[in-house]
Amino acid sequence: MATAYQQSTVGPAVEMSQAGAETLLKTVIGHIVHECRVRGHAVSETLAAFMVSAVVLDPRNGFNVDRTLTKDDVQKLEELCLDKLTEKCSPSLDTIKMQVCFDMNYTTKCEFLEDIHQSEESKLSPLCREITDNRVKSRKELDGLYQKITTYILQRSAMGSPTDTSTMEEATAVLQSVFPQAELGNFRVALKRDQEQQLKELTMIVTGIRLFNKANKRGEEEVDIHELMPAVLQEALPVTSKSIANELCVTQTLVFKYTVVLEKLTSSDVQLGHSDMPVILLKQALYNARQHEVFLKMLLADANSCAKHVETLLSDVSSQMKMLKETVQSKTAVPAATVFMLSKLWFELRDEGEFLNMLNKIMLRLQPFSASQARIFSEAYLESLLEDSEVKTDEQRMLESSDNCVDPASLKTQEWLFPETVNFEEMPLQYNGFCGYTLVTRDGLLLPGNPYIGALKHKEKLYVFTSKEAAMKFALSPDSFVAEVAEKAKYSPELIQLLKLHQQFSCISPYSDVSRLSQTQPRKGLPVKPGIKCECGTQTEIHPVEKNIVKSYEWNEWELRRKALKLANLQTRVTVSVQTDLSHMRRENVTQTWLPKNAACQSKRDGASQVPKPQTFVAGLRGQRGAHVVKANLTRSVDD
Repeated sequence: MATAYQQSTVGPAVEMSQAGAETLLKTVIGHIVHECRVRGHAVSETLAAFMVSAVVLDPRNGFNVDRTLTKDDVQKLEELCLDKLTEKCSPSLDTIKMQVCFDMNYTTKCEFLEDIHQSEESKLSPLCREITDNRVKSRKELDGLYQKITTYILQRSAMGSPTDTSTMEEATAVLQSVFPQAELGNFRVALKRDQEQQLKELTMIVTGIRLFNKANKRGEEEVDIHELMPAVLQEALPVTSKSIANELCVTQTLVFKYTVVLEKLTSSDVQLGHSDMPVILLKQALYNARQHEVFLKMLLADANSCAKHVETLLSDVSSQMKMLKETVQSKTAVPAATVFMLSKLWFELRDEGEFLNMLNKIMLRLQPFSASQARIFSEAYLESLLEDSEVKTDEQRMLESSDNCVDPASLKTQEWLFPETVNFEEMPLQYNGFCGYTLVTRDGLLLPGNPYIGALKHKEKLYVFTSKEAAMKFALSPDSFVAEVAEKAKYSPELIQLLKLHQQFSCISPYSDVSRLSQTQPRKGLPVKPGIKCECGTQTEIHPVEKNIVKSYEWNEWELRRKALKLANLQTRVTVSVQTDLSHMRRENVTQTWLPKNAACQSKRDGASQVPKPQTFVAGLRGQRGAHVVKANLTRSVDD
């Protein structure tokens, strides 16, 4: 292992080049991943990169971030990372793994839908290419092309499988009603982009007609609109929100129990003694359960929002169906615009089902990472630690402390905000809504802050607290408490993600970016997140107020110099006047004249006469020599 770093680290006094540091970082991460795999632990590069940064930040490990890593430092770093990554029954490690898993799998709804649409396009592109690049010559090949179009429509709409004979026959019948096989000739000669657009339009039309036919199969009997939902939505809608809510309830029960036990063990009148180790594990278990709770709340909020949107879409589908039925009663043709809208709503329902399915999968993937703390602290052991203590929920704690609010007049040097403030709910709370004062003074205890007590606004950040006393003490020296919270996070790296402290740690970025640490510019051998930069510009009016325009203003420096020299030359000049003999005793005379006026006279008048224009025709000029020539007068009279 030492030979792998001999080229990158010559000695402790030699500065490492940027390329060498990047190579070293990649090598360390790769070696940690390989060694973990040898020991039977599957570790991703993202997790290994974060663990490297966390180990370097921990003061107990003795790494100096301003000094280049030597060969011994690298060996020590790898051993510490391997020990932490292969540790068994570690709630801290499971919390970090949970954070990595969530950040690598969770995405916003817009990004998720964009990804699945791109994936759908890539899956259908070979079939679409076969259709648009066809060179059919026989009747059999033409039938095959029409069948491929039907298959494309079924795969794109996801309403049945192309391998199902009845589904294929139904889709073919609907397609023939709007796109007969005789139209294939015009389709083949169209441009490729026009063909692709026509395929998408045919998919929308065929899907809408099939939905309408499905809703009218029972004749006059009205069909439940939920039966028309896509299969993926029918499976995910009744399960996802309920499953996430049940999982959240179980996790919150553990959170409340851990919180009560730690409140007892971290109080000033309790001697830790032999309970020191359980306190450390209990704090790690609390962090694990709190992080699980935060993630589940995010998933549940998305699931509830998705369920509300589904109800709105189903209502729109029902209204579109009624409109179609009323229209079709008097006509044989189905309106294309209404069919398009029905298909669009159905595709949106399918997207909602895919998103709910993704949320449910993430919830299932997070479950294994909360198992270690359950194995360490059984329910019976927790009950023995609780004894007769009352288990309070977060809501009960907030109700008890809401009456004792901060008086802004008692500390005028700080700015306080309350939930009544405009847009208060949209403002992000520092430390993810937890009380920083309690975290520092109660040895890492996590308690949610109460916004109704008053939120301290310090350096454009909002801090909430568990009590009025905690708020007042924090407000006296907020910078010192902020620094102490960051120091606590160095000993418990899972707090960096839980409390959202990435801005305070230059070498720790969110897990979605940590995997690219080896490509960033390191700082003297250690992984460092690059500074965020952006281009910005402002534009102002030259003269916002017209009356303040200074006419004599000059921006040109050389023009100002010219004027200055001119004024300097005038100081050495005098005005001199003389009088000559010719100008002596003379005065200026002024006379007034009248300009001549314009006049005109008429001397003659114009006249004209018309005479006939003479015109003569000579016949017999061509022919035999000596022939008789006839001269004819063709002059016309003036009156003609």
